[in-house]
Amino acid sequence: MSLRRYDLQQYIELLDEHQLIQYIQADQNALEREVEHLSYDSRDMKPGGLFICKGAHFLPRYLQEAVDRGAFCYISEKEYDLPGKDVAMILVTDIRKTMALLANRFFNEAWKQLNLIGITGTKGKSTTTYYVKYILDHYLSASGKSPCAILSGIDVDDGVISEESHLTTPEAVMLHRHFRNAVDSGREFLTMEVSSQALKYDRTAGVVFDVGCYLNVAEDHISPIEHCDFDDYFESKLRLFSQCRTACINIDADHAQEVCDSVDPAARIITFGTNDKADIYGHRIISREDGIDFEVKTPTFEKKFKLGMTGLFNVDNALAAIAICYALGIPEESMYHGLAAARVPGRMELFMGKQSGTLVIVDYAHNRMSFDRLFRSTIKEYPDRHVIAVFGCPGKKALARRQELAEIAGRYSAKVYITEEDPGEEDVMDICREIAKNLKKTGCPYEIEPDRGEAIRKAISEAGEDTVILLTGKGRETRQKRGVEYIDCPSDVDYVLQYLK
Repeated sequence: MSLRRYDLQQYIELLDEHQLIQYIQADQNALEREVEHLSYDSRDMKPGGLFICKGAHFLPRYLQEAVDRGAFCYISEKEYDLPGKDVAMILVTDIRKTMALLANRFFNEAWKQLNLIGITGTKGKSTTTYYVKYILDHYLSASGKSPCAILSGIDVDDGVISEESHLTTPEAVMLHRHFRNAVDSGREFLTMEVSSQALKYDRTAGVVFDVGCYLNVAEDHISPIEHCDFDDYFESKLRLFSQCRTACINIDADHAQEVCDSVDPAARIITFGTNDKADIYGHRIISREDGIDFEVKTPTFEKKFKLGMTGLFNVDNALAAIAICYALGIPEESMYHGLAAARVPGRMELFMGKQSGTLVIVDYAHNRMSFDRLFRSTIKEYPDRHVIAVFGCPGKKALARRQELAEIAGRYSAKVYITEEDPGEEDVMDICREIAKNLKKTGCPYEIEPDRGEAIRKAISEAGEDTVILLTGKGRETRQKRGVEYIDCPSDVDYVLQYLK
């Protein structure tokens, strides 16, 4: 489908309506020119493009590159010197709100043509997003329709772009491009994770979700570049529930009532949980070697379900997926078959050494809540095995994790290997030493091995049939963030398959 194009004057009028404009420098030719491309990446710029200057690492040379590639106007919070270049300029007061408005207009509000699901929470967003996709794919395939599009912290698939993710929720321009790709590819449903950062910085501003889901909340992402405190983190998450038609809320989670109170008065609320007061009530939960059995009671049906993944905490995610699909009117049979087949790349993936009997669990757990649930669930499900943990922490964000994860790993593990996990612009050894300082207080033996592949090799080489290795944080990701670049590397699963041999 061809997009309706708007000229620069129409974009200016849109921004003026929202009182975002500081100053405009543009002649009549520029004002009447249609915007044919929109981007904040100079490498992606095309003739007739409007270029957005944004980000802490933005450099003037990026603007120069964008102009050289065909940008006829740039939009920014500050003016840049472009000697010899006849380029229009729009200065705004808030570049992030501006991006959301521009992207929504440029991609013709594509989200309005989708059944859109947004999921937020400190833990379980990726898993729940995949569970929803499996259910919807079963339902859609029965009708010969295209599968559900997905935007997750693991990967994205919008029918055009299929790739590994770098952000839990894309920046506004990419987000609306995904919406447009999904519509143009014949996708009727799109399920996505909505991070606190995306909500705080207006990546989803103006979008209305058919269903918004609240899983849980715990203190996380507190740092100078994320959230200043828990209140800011939680209030950011609450923003999702002022922009959804139905809110699915985990009644067992902390602050559930506050979430209910934040829901738009015109929206419907569906609760889920293992509390018998929940609309979607899960009970009679039984752990098996290859998954979990549980029963669900809803206002319209009662049914036994089988989850094809281990980890008792995944029942919460399954109930969330059932609640979401119940809100969408999806048949219970698709819920059953979808959850029985559901697998999440890098989530609770189990590998067993044929000769050694060593069990390795690869999981994306990376914050206090997910760590605690993973370790406690593992101890409960494998009581005869001792734990060896392999993990690290990211650079310059969620700084409290270096203490929290160390304390949890130290409490449950026989040994810990501290290693690289997206150090970014921080020195990996500095991060490892800080984790080690906190781990030392627990009395748990540890070793710093910054080479992640070598840390995994060492853990596997010393393990046996009485061991379970918890390998957390990276899952099937094939890149490490070093500096401001993402560097290709084997995934944790690749390393495990190599060394278990």
